Amino acid sequence: MLRFQHTEYLLALAALPVLVLLYFIVIRWKKKTIKKIGDERLVKEMIKNYSPQRFAVKFLLIITAFASTAFALANLRSPKGSEKVSRNGIDVMIALDVSKSMLAQDIKPTRLDRAKQAIGKLIDKLNNDRIGIVVFAGKAYLQMPLTGDHGAAKMYLSSATPDIVPTQGTVIGEALKMCYASFNTKEKKYKSVILISDGEDHDEEATKIAGQIAAEGVMINTVGIGSAEGSEIIDAATNEAKKDNEGNIVITKLNEAGLQAIAEKGNGIYQLYNNSDDVVAKLDAQLSSMDQRTVTEDSLVNYESFFQYFLLLSLLLLIIESFISERISISKVKRIAVNKVAFLPFVFCILPFFSVAQDDKTIIKKGNDAYNKKEFDKAAEQYQKVTTKTPANATAQFNLGNALYKTNKKDEAISAYENAVANTAAKGEKSKAFYNKGVVLQNNKKLPECIDAYKNALKLDPQDDDARQNLQKALQQLKQQQEQQKKDNKQQKKPKEDEKKKEQQKQKEQEQPKPQPSKITKKDAEEKLKALLQQEKNLQDKLRKVNTASPNKPEKDW
Repeated sequence: MLRFQHTEYLLALAALPVLVLLYFIVIRWKKKTIKKIGDERLVKEMIKNYSPQRFAVKFLLIITAFASTAFALANLRSPKGSEKVSRNGIDVMIALDVSKSMLAQDIKPTRLDRAKQAIGKLIDKLNNDRIGIVVFAGKAYLQMPLTGDHGAAKMYLSSATPDIVPTQGTVIGEALKMCYASFNTKEKKYKSVILISDGEDHDEEATKIAGQIAAEGVMINTVGIGSAEGSEIIDAATNEAKKDNEGNIVITKLNEAGLQAIAEKGNGIYQLYNNSDDVVAKLDAQLSSMDQRTVTEDSLVNYESFFQYFLLLSLLLLIIESFISERISISKVKRIAVNKVAFLPFVFCILPFFSVAQDDKTIIKKGNDAYNKKEFDKAAEQYQKVTTKTPANATAQFNLGNALYKTNKKDEAISAYENAVANTAAKGEKSKAFYNKGVVLQNNKKLPECIDAYKNALKLDPQDDDARQNLQKALQQLKQQQEQQKKDNKQQKKPKEDEKKKEQQKQKEQEQPKPQPSKITKKDAEEKLKALLQQEKNLQDKLRKVNTASPNKPEKDW
C-alpha cells in the first residue's frame, strides 16, 4: 500500500490555486499596460516577437514542477520493503525451580546460580527457537511468554530469585501445567519443556501430569541439580542454616528418582548436572532431533521510497522550461543563459529538502545495519538522529523502540512505539507498534496497560495470532496477580480479626458474675490441689504417648 511519509509537505499544493490566480492577474496587468503605453496596434507591432502561448507553457511547466517537488518532499513509499525472516525452530519453555532449596551450596556457589548459568548457555544455542520462562516454588508463575527475543530472555533469567515467588515450597506439577498453557495447544508437536530442579517435590501428581502433557505432543527433559548427600540451606536474611518447625537443621537432597520418572513419562531425557557445557550440549542435541516448523516473522520495518522519481521529474520540467523563451527571435545562447540565472535559485531552494529526505533514509539504514549486528546502542543513536530532526518519521520511531527495548530502556521504548502509532495511518504498522508496546509492558509487569495494547493490536489486525496468544497469557497473569493480592489482604486482615475476638472474649469474661469465695477448710483445699496436680500429670503422660506414636509432619517451605 502506497502512502506518504511526510504528509505535511502536501500542504504546499494549496498554493497552486494561488499561483494560477497570480498568472491570470499578470496576464491582465500586461494587457492593461499595453493599452497605457500608446496605440494598441503599434505596441503589438513592437512586441510581435513575444509569445503569450510560450509564457503559458512556461507557467504550466513551473507549477507542475512545484507540485512534483511537493510530492518528492512528502516521500511516497511502499511497505514492500519490510523485511521478512524465516526460521526453522521449535517452542521451548524453561521451568526453573527458584525455591529456597535451590540456595543450597552443595554445588558452588549455589544450585540456582549454576542452573541459571546452564540456561544462559542453552539460550545462546537456540538461535531459531522461541523461548519462554516459568519460575516456580510453592506456586508457578509465567515470567516471560514465548518470544524470539533471546536478549530479553537472558534479562528475565538474571532476575529469577526465590524472592519473586511469594509462596515457598516446590510444586513441579503446577509448573508443568503452566508451561503447557503457554504453548499453542492447537499443535501437537514442535514443543518442549526443560525442567531444572533439585527434584525436592511437594506435588505428588507431577509424574502423572508429565504423562498427560507428553500425550499432547510436548517433550519434557529434566536436569537434576544438587547432590545425594544434600546440604544445608543458608538463609540470606540471617546468614544462618534454615531450621524446620521442630528446630532441626534442614538438609535438602537431590531427588533423582522423581526427575527421572518425569523425563521418562515426558518422552525426554534426564541429566545430572556436573558441567554446564555437557548439559547444554546434550539438551541441544535432544532438541535438534525434534521436528521443526518454518516460521516467518517480521524484522525491522523498511520501505521503498519513490521521492527521487518526483524530484527527477521536477528537475526535468525546470530544465525544459529553461530552454523555452517568451520571445521567438531571441538568441538561443542568450536565452539559455538568462533562464539558467532564474532557474538556479529554485534548484538551490529544493536541494536542502532533497538532502534531508536522503539523509533520513541513509541514517535509518545505518541504524538497521547496527541493529542486525546486535549493536543496539549504536542503532538507537542513529534512529534518534532521525527522530530529532523529523519526529513524525514513524519508521524511525518504531525501530527506535525496538533498539531501546534491547538496551533495557523500557519506558523510552514505550514512548517511541506511541510516537510510531501517532505518526502513521497504516493499520499494519500501528498494529505492530501496539504489539511491541504490549510485549514491553507485559515484561514490565504492567498487565492492565499491556492488555489494552494487545487489544488495540488485534482491532487493527484480527489475524495476529501472537497478539491473541499473549493477550490470553496477560489476562491469566492478571487473574493470578489479583488472586494473590486477595490472599495477601486476607492474611493481613486475619491478625486483626483474631485480636478483635480476643478483645470480645475478654469483655465477656469481665461481664460474667464473679464466684463467691469458697467456704471449704484449708485441709480440703490441700487435698483438692493434690488431686488436680495428679490429673495434670496423667494428662501430660497421655499427650507424650500420642506425640511419640504419631509425630506431626513438619510443614515444608523450601
